[in-house]
Amino acid sequence: MKLSVIIVNHNRCDLLKLALNSLIKASNGIDFEVVIVDNASTDNSVEMLTVDFPEIRVIANSVDEGIAKASNRGIEMSKGEYILLVNADIICGKETLGKVLEFMDVHDDANGLGVRMLSPQGTFLTESNRGLTKQWIAFIKLIGFEKNLPKSRLTNRNHKAWVEEFQTSEIDILNDAFMLIRRSVFNEIGLFDERFVGYGHNVDLSYRMRLAGFKNYYYPKTYIINFKSNSQPKFSWQYIKDFYGAMLIFAAKYLFKLPEIKIEGIQLYPPQYEVEQ
Repeated sequence: MKLSVIIVNHNRCDLLKLALNSLIKASNGIDFEVVIVDNASTDNSVEMLTVDFPEIRVIANSVDEGIAKASNRGIEMSKGEYILLVNADIICGKETLGKVLEFMDVHDDANGLGVRMLSPQGTFLTESNRGLTKQWIAFIKLIGFEKNLPKSRLTNRNHKAWVEEFQTSEIDILNDAFMLIRRSVFNEIGLFDERFVGYGHNVDLSYRMRLAGFKNYYYPKTYIINFKSNSQPKFSWQYIKDFYGAMLIFAAKYLFKLPEIKIEGIQLYPPQYEVEQ
């Protein structure tokens, strides 16, 4: 099987239906499967999947296990050569899946891939090629970690080497809304760290990929629409615990002893970009 699409869902019934319809249209001619891991939704998501998408494999958790653990469940059940992890609140372009698989097949050095993301209003989302939200950027700078993520362009945004919206480039961090990864990567470095319950799992996995010598790419020649919905109120205790707790876990894991990135011929800093116009 060529592609396994993994979606973790929690109370995103209507958006999930839109996402699945767009993914199925985009999968025309591709040998693929979809695995949905539902984290104890109470909005009839599982019932909708049973009625409208009976061909899709569904893992219905009785409790919310968090994104990292639920993603691991889906990966373990999947069979594809490539694993695509997408959020339940995206709409996939009709040519997106074919284009990203073609890029990965042609570029043997590409092990992870993200795409250009647009808001529902059509605005380019800068985390497409940075991989990090504003809060994570501030945190990375606060702990002095930005020098270890040179390809995330966290310092001088106007540097002449920076690549922008329509340029293919190597990046450090894959945004969790759309992460296409070779199965062989998971076989070598393991699955998501399940301590990252709701946030930061993509940052940790992407950095582990870089440490192992794998390359991640930003591919802008196709797109997704990212609604960026969040069921947790940002001032709730659960959000604070999950979001800022992920940052503390990341700092404790890497801050005190930073391993070197083992990519032959590439200096850690300053960054060297591979750009395809």
